Amino acid sequence: MGVKFGSLIRGEKIDLSDLKGKIIGIDAFLFLHQFLSSIRQPDGTPLQDSKGRITSHLSGIFYRTAKLIEAGIKPVYVFDGPKPEFKYVTAQRRAKREESMEKWKKAIARGDIKAARKYAQASLTLSDEMIEQAKKLLEYMGVPVVQAPSEGEAQIAAMVKKGQLWAAASQDADTLLFGSPRLIRNLSISGRKKLPGKDVYIEIKPELIKLDDVLKALGISRDQLIIMAMIMGTDFNPGIRLYGPKKSLKLVKEYKTLDKVLENIDWNSQFKDEVIDAREIFDFFKKGAAKDVKIKETPLDEKKIIKMMVHEFEFSEDRVLKVIENMKKYKASSSSLSKWLK
Repeated sequence: MGVKFGSLIRGEKIDLSDLKGKIIGIDAFLFLHQFLSSIRQPDGTPLQDSKGRITSHLSGIFYRTAKLIEAGIKPVYVFDGPKPEFKYVTAQRRAKREESMEKWKKAIARGDIKAARKYAQASLTLSDEMIEQAKKLLEYMGVPVVQAPSEGEAQIAAMVKKGQLWAAASQDADTLLFGSPRLIRNLSISGRKKLPGKDVYIEIKPELIKLDDVLKALGISRDQLIIMAMIMGTDFNPGIRLYGPKKSLKLVKEYKTLDKVLENIDWNSQFKDEVIDAREIFDFFKKGAAKDVKIKETPLDEKKIIKMMVHEFEFSEDRVLKVIENMKKYKASSSSLSKWLK
């Protein structure tokens, strides 16, 4: 879900060519959810093979990652680990998915294709099996995979700060809260994007957001950015009623510290059945649970890709072979990952 800062956080529009030779840490779960949401039939049914197994995530991983490689970008996919115990949105998301699934079935039954696609996108579920399949495919493609101890965005932020990655890639601003110096939005999106619920398309380009520039423009510290997010609502707590980006910004500028802010808002009003410790959430963002990792580069394995994509999941052999040949060509023409890590 991420924090909704709206227009308060702006970046610089860039081209994919500006990222050539850069190692980019990709928020794997967010990208996989995007693939499940967008790569679907007109009625919202995800791509499937003849056995009824969902393949939308594999299509997204394979074809879109290949495009990044062809652009000279060096992707590193970072996967979430176990969620913290105070992860607030997990139960809410599950309930929303179940409700959307029922609405999708009803829309299909009455032949309302537009509504069916809308509810299908909201009912998506990323299974453990899909995650493991995505990891295997990335391994066969020669793309490094990192398993985070907790939130993938925290792991990416730590790696960007250490210089292992040049930037984080995510639609959410959470990596900024975890301290990533750079964030790229819309990395896998090019051309046009349909606005939700409207037959309107807008041009989309990658956007580079620098944490220092954001803090300077807002006139606040990273600590205050975290507090702002907590007031508006994060994946770990609901927001304070009637507090949007501008009102939250004004509040942190006036009271500055978490303790002072908490003295002037009713934090516990967010919760119905339990209270989540504000300091615990703040410290989680501030410290960012991460581990020391070594990015491992593996060679592209053509035979395993074909076995998985063509023989097992029934993708077009001609199209898969064409993508493999392009990846081999661009990988051969680019410098090795190890050189960029020095």
